[in-house]
Amino acid sequence: MKKVILSGALLIAMSASITSCKEVKENAEAAGNAVENAADATGDAVNDAVDATGEAMGDAADAAGDAVDSATDAASDAVEATGDALENAGDKAGEMVDVAVDATKDAANDVKEGAEKLAKDAADETKDAADKLKNKMN
Repeated sequence: MKKVILSGALLIAMSASITSCKEVKENAEAAGNAVENAADATGDAVNDAVDATGEAMGDAADAAGDAVDSATDAASDAVEATGDALENAGDKAGEMVDVAVDATKDAANDVKEGAEKLAKDAADETKDAADKLKNKMN
C-alpha cells in the first residue's frame, strides 16, 4: 500500500510538473513577446530620433546658409552705398574746387581793377599837381 500511495503521489507530482512546465512555457513565450515588442519599440524610437536629428541638422544648415546669403547681400549693399557716397563726395569736392577757383579769379580781377584805378588816380593827381606847379612857375 505504501508503494501505491507513493506511486499515486508520484503521478500527482508529475502531472503538476507537466502543468507547471506548460505554464512556464506560456509565460516564457509571453515574456519573449514582450521583450521583442519592447525591442521593436526601442528601434522605432531610435529611428525616429535619427530622422528628427537629420531633419533638424538639415534645417539648421539651411538657416545658416540663408544667414550667410543675407550677410553677403548686406555687405554688398554697404560696399555699393559706400562707393556711391564716395563718388558723390568726389563730385561735390570737384564742384567746390570749381567754385573756389572762380572766386579766386574774381578776387584777383577785383584786386587788379582796384590797383589799376588807384594807379590811374595817382597818375591823374600827379599830372594835375605837375600842371599846377608848371602854371605857378610861369
